Amino acid sequence: MNNGASSRDRAHMRRKLLAWYDRNRRDLPWRRTKDPYRVWLSEMMLQQTQVATVIPYYQRFTAAFPDVRALAAAPLENVLKLWAGLGYYARARHMHAAARAVVAEFGGDFPASVEELRRLPGIGPYSAAAVASIAFGVQAAVVDGNVARVLARLHAVREVVSTAKGKALIQRRADELIPPRRCGDFNQALMELGATVCLPGAAARCPQCPLRTHCSAQAAGLVEKLPRKRARTTVSTETHAVAAIHRAGRWLVVQRDQRGLWGGLWELPTAVVNGATPRAAAAGLVERFVGAAPRSAKAFCDLERLLSHRRIRFVGFRFDLEHRPGGARTSPARKKGKEKARWLTLVQLRAVGISNAMKVVLSALAAADAASRGGRRRRSARRAGPAASATSR
Repeated sequence: MNNGASSRDRAHMRRKLLAWYDRNRRDLPWRRTKDPYRVWLSEMMLQQTQVATVIPYYQRFTAAFPDVRALAAAPLENVLKLWAGLGYYARARHMHAAARAVVAEFGGDFPASVEELRRLPGIGPYSAAAVASIAFGVQAAVVDGNVARVLARLHAVREVVSTAKGKALIQRRADELIPPRRCGDFNQALMELGATVCLPGAAARCPQCPLRTHCSAQAAGLVEKLPRKRARTTVSTETHAVAAIHRAGRWLVVQRDQRGLWGGLWELPTAVVNGATPRAAAAGLVERFVGAAPRSAKAFCDLERLLSHRRIRFVGFRFDLEHRPGGARTSPARKKGKEKARWLTLVQLRAVGISNAMKVVLSALAAADAASRGGRRRRSARRAGPAASATSR
């Protein structure tokens, strides 16, 4: 590892990188403004999420909540509904809480300092530095995964960049490099370089890099080996039983607790399978939510979804309850604790906030339901056929 660049080298690197950024930066909607609300919104959405995925969500969010006051005034359920499918739902809850804090504590104006920004819910060192530098011109260096890769190669950092020592070293190099002017552009330039040129492994496009003559990893032939990372951890697998409880054309859905994975979103009743079979766990959900012992269960899905930290297997069973006049429309499901429940059609289910994983489960349910109804129609037609023929003769 080299011990950092000289002040003259740093000045050259700044000029080269900013000139490259001015020529090559992507035209992204959040780069057309210095509004701290929109800068903050984009940075929260971009965490662990690709730019192409974020763009339509950003556009929908800014249309629905054009400023921080609008976001603060909105019900959390509306925010989660717009966020559904973007993943890492704690970000949406933190955004809503932070918007309310900005309105309550700062009169609707975002604070400009890194220290005050970090006191807002869900804003860590990275987000605070990004908002402060881009929106307010504060000389605060941003370090995300892309920046860490650029700096680890530039300075041939041999430390694992995700360790405390590695993070501190990368942050120190970033602090040394950021210029006193055009701080926001410089931070975005480093992120852009990592996202489009200084790519992981053999995908790196070194001939296109404006900093290649300053790069220690390039000179030492270490580009593909840096940055060093921890060994991958084994992905664990969980089995979730899903109960599709049907009555008179409607399905029971419940809202998850606000904390944890998919917090605040709606879903078919679901439980982690511990010791029981998926079918028994699903039947237990029927008793829990509607107080009825199910007489039969029809399997409709067995699928897996891979999350960043674990693999979840969804095993779904359909339970058809006896229809009582007015029951499906007016009788609420039993509530346990703070759970909320509704009876909705499959079409209505698409209009509430649900996770991408639950969308896949619902697609399987809709396909199975359509096949079941088609089978009933064919059987009915066959039974009616002979009688119809006799009548015609």
